[in-house]
Amino acid sequence: MRGDWRALVLEPGMIVALADAPGLWRIEEREWEAMAVRLALRRLAGAGGSAPGSVSSGQIVRQLDAPHGPTRLMLADLPRLTEGVANGPQLVAAASGGPGWRSAALYALDAGGTAEPIGRTALRAVMGQIDAALPPGSTLLLDMVNSLSVTLLAEDMELASADGAALAQGRNLCLVGQELVQFGRAVRTGPASYRLEALRRGLRGTEWAMAGQEAGTPFLLIEADRLVDPLAVAGMEGDIGAAMRLLAIGIGDVEPATAEVMIDGAALVPPAPVHLNAVLDGAGGWRIGWTRRSRAGWRWSSGGDVPLAEESERYELRVLDGARLVRRAEVTEPGWTYDAAMIAMDGVSGPLSMDVRQVGTRALGRPGMIEMLL
Repeated sequence: MRGDWRALVLEPGMIVALADAPGLWRIEEREWEAMAVRLALRRLAGAGGSAPGSVSSGQIVRQLDAPHGPTRLMLADLPRLTEGVANGPQLVAAASGGPGWRSAALYALDAGGTAEPIGRTALRAVMGQIDAALPPGSTLLLDMVNSLSVTLLAEDMELASADGAALAQGRNLCLVGQELVQFGRAVRTGPASYRLEALRRGLRGTEWAMAGQEAGTPFLLIEADRLVDPLAVAGMEGDIGAAMRLLAIGIGDVEPATAEVMIDGAALVPPAPVHLNAVLDGAGGWRIGWTRRSRAGWRWSSGGDVPLAEESERYELRVLDGARLVRRAEVTEPGWTYDAAMIAMDGVSGPLSMDVRQVGTRALGRPGMIEMLL
């Protein structure tokens, strides 16, 4: 439409009504030409007489402009983290970096050094290392004596405290070297450092890994959405005794991050029996007893035994005189008698030790140990 000079007050985007046309109109263009104002109009949808609410054209959403930092990659062979029985090794890969780190391309290396792409890493994991040696602690009670000092990769990473109910649901589970630990309290001691207290040690049968936790040992907070299973992604089963090596390359990496692990099949290995005891049988021998544990039963089950998780219940026992094997036996119940006739036949006296392992369907379990004095 065309109008006189008074239409110069109108601007593109305004909503106007016309005397000779129904509805509302939006001004698309305005031009001054031939001593008149020309307006290009577009009728608004609908026949009503009310203008729609104001609409924003939006704005660009930018990610935080923060340093990417070099990619850090961890690869771990873990016991099964959820309930149930594992039928294959449970490997997890975690990666992280600086505040600007998002993800990295993941590659599996074969024996010849050829890199095969297997997708990308998960979300940025909370990772770091411990700052001081962590002595062994009790697996039966909360470890209120020792604390764990940790420095994380970046200052924006956080660790939080958790109450007993949250811990029972699996909160604050972390991997320290090869030991699974939970912490109840997290005290910030620096920009990226924490002191972790009220520890639950050697979880899911990892008490064997409590020794050797020195300064510099890797630390990883276990969060399911920040881990990937490289075996599943690569379509591999993972043979026990084989090595798996991964590369991760992020957008800011000059060199790829690497991680390698020997596949032990921790999810397939029965945990060590506990509560081993030895009592005299009254006839010159010893009666040995223990309590079994199961790789399928990590939660307390009131009123019932833990599930077996193996095809049959079998145990291998070894009587040792120092490093010398004196006798080997296999039983199908959690008890065995080292009777006087056996002791006389073995010709032993003085201190002896005995280890007991559960014979699993896929692997021999870790040993429980007891000392005896004949």
